Amino acid sequence: MQIGTRRSDRLTILDVSGDIDMAHSPQLRKIVLQELKTVPPPRVLLNLSDVRYIDSSGIASLIEGLKASRDVGARFSLCNLNQTVREVMQLSRLVKIFEIYDTEELALAE
Repeated sequence: MQIGTRRSDRLTILDVSGDIDMAHSPQLRKIVLQELKTVPPPRVLLNLSDVRYIDSSGIASLIEGLKASRDVGARFSLCNLNQTVREVMQLSRLVKIFEIYDTEELALAE
């Protein structure tokens, strides 16, 4: 798994690629929590366009990021979910909890 970071004064975008599974979710969790703890931006957006697979530990990392963002008063959004990741989010009924956008452009327009 690879994570790229793009920052502005109002937004941090994390470009995630690869699999978010038991082996890699601790890395994602660490980066998200670190981003929110240092100088919390008003918004963190996870671009998941290059994520092939996510398992329950990956979902747990996303939920932990969402909780941490709420604790510091930041927004936590997801965009560019492929069909596999979207199905996992739908099956776990998390589409009602997360802000999810079809594209990065739509997420940034909000």
